[in-house]
Amino acid sequence: MEIAKITEYARALYEAHGDKAEAEAAQKAKKHDEAGEESEAETWRAVRRAIREIRGAHES
Repeated sequence: MEIAKITEYARALYEAHGDKAEAEAAQKAKKHDEAGEESEAETWRAVRRAIREIRGAHES
């Protein structure tokens, strides 16, 4: 998934779930890891990183 899409999805997830969004992304990454779906897991890890950046921007 391209960076713009990851950022867009992370922002939407954060707006919908607030501080729980990062945990949700982590759970989805773990689920895909366990299923052997590495590409999908990496996408969710990228979404999680983007959410972390968004949260940091909101805390300032």
